[in-house]
Amino acid sequence: MRTETLILENLIYNENYSSIVGIFLKPDYFKENAEKQVFIEIQKHITEYNTPPSKEVLSVKLNNREDLNESAFKSCEELLKSLNAKTDDEQWLTEETEKWAKNQAVYNGIVQSISILEGKDDIHSKDAIPEILTEALAISLDKSIGHSYVEDGEDRWEFYHKTETKIPFDMVMLDKITNGGISPKTLTVLLGGTGVGKTLVKTHLASQYIKQGKDVLYITMEMSEERIAERIDANLMDIDIGDLHVLPKDKFQQKLDNMNVGRLVIKEYPTAGAHVGNFRALIRELQIKKGFTPQVIILDYLNICSSSRVKWAANMNTYIYIKSIAEEVRGLAVECNVPIITSSQLNREGYTSSDPDLSNTSESFGLPATADLMLAIIAKDDGTGVNNQILFKQLKNRYSDISINSKFLVNVIKKRMKLEDIEENDQPALANDGSNKFYDKKTDANTESNPYTFKVKPSKRAEKPFENWKF
Repeated sequence: MRTETLILENLIYNENYSSIVGIFLKPDYFKENAEKQVFIEIQKHITEYNTPPSKEVLSVKLNNREDLNESAFKSCEELLKSLNAKTDDEQWLTEETEKWAKNQAVYNGIVQSISILEGKDDIHSKDAIPEILTEALAISLDKSIGHSYVEDGEDRWEFYHKTETKIPFDMVMLDKITNGGISPKTLTVLLGGTGVGKTLVKTHLASQYIKQGKDVLYITMEMSEERIAERIDANLMDIDIGDLHVLPKDKFQQKLDNMNVGRLVIKEYPTAGAHVGNFRALIRELQIKKGFTPQVIILDYLNICSSSRVKWAANMNTYIYIKSIAEEVRGLAVECNVPIITSSQLNREGYTSSDPDLSNTSESFGLPATADLMLAIIAKDDGTGVNNQILFKQLKNRYSDISINSKFLVNVIKKRMKLEDIEENDQPALANDGSNKFYDKKTDANTESNPYTFKVKPSKRAEKPFENWKF
């Protein structure tokens, strides 16, 4: 008996097996047309009714298909007649199905890759081939049947008391809004216009992480490796960036030798010249050649990456393209078990706004849909006429409620490429009406346009809202 026949037979007669594998298998795993058509109807039924169909139901459904000619229908009927009973060894069959599905996925991936190489695929570029094959090799059936509320209570208690591994920002307000720092397998996005300090924030964070002893990979597509290193030198050595070029070599080396920090690798790629596949290869190479495994990845910046899955075209929908890049980057974070910090530009409306929101994300709303933490950064003047503060505004936060400390300030020591904390008690009250004006009391900052609190109770809606309308 063919494996395909055995699978179809148990999809009908074995409800437990069907619930495990039914929705994970794909029609293109079945090469015979009759097997493929029968599986399609089985999968549709399981999805709709959450139970396997009978052979009689399948026969009716296939008979009602207008896309099946008489010959195809007869082949399906003959196949149905041969499906009689479930297999006793369910565990063996589940494991065998997983192996079979992976083999079929790899075969399909190879066929698709050949098609791409021959220029017969209009959607994918050659860069997509490693991703396609990686996904095929990662095929795995979910054998879990879910969490039992009462029976698994002890596991749940253990989960509640488990200490989550986090990497602190070592900045008071950023650590507060994330409940202690960022988690592995997450994507953090800084949203801001040109010149507001996105790179300064990222280089400062890189400095903070290596001061904690973390190994950091900094990928730059905007500035050169030397310029990024220059900013980190100024930060760690606590020296004006303009004075680095006059610092004697022995003093410079002495400062380096006195640093007790983790490892930092800075890698430069041309703008739009690399994608997640390149980053993955780089990480493997660093592990092999230098024994370096990053604990944090900083990407400067997301919008100028390319996609490994989607081929760019002049008429392409930017939502699809940027969302694809964001999903690939977050997938890399999950694969490598690290947090990734990146940035994105504001759109045209956002450049002129003093209070940007998620709608001001450049090119794609798919980016905030993928991010775990998203912060707008706005250059502020503390009254001296110099932009020496940065205002952070929470746009999305999976760690905590964005209405708590929705906006906060940090001081900027620009010459030394540093951020300086302002304690929570010293944070000024900021209006939520889009003006970001400062107030002595937080109660004065609560305006009617504040999305979280109101000074005035909203007026009651008219009982007959259309009575004054004229048509």
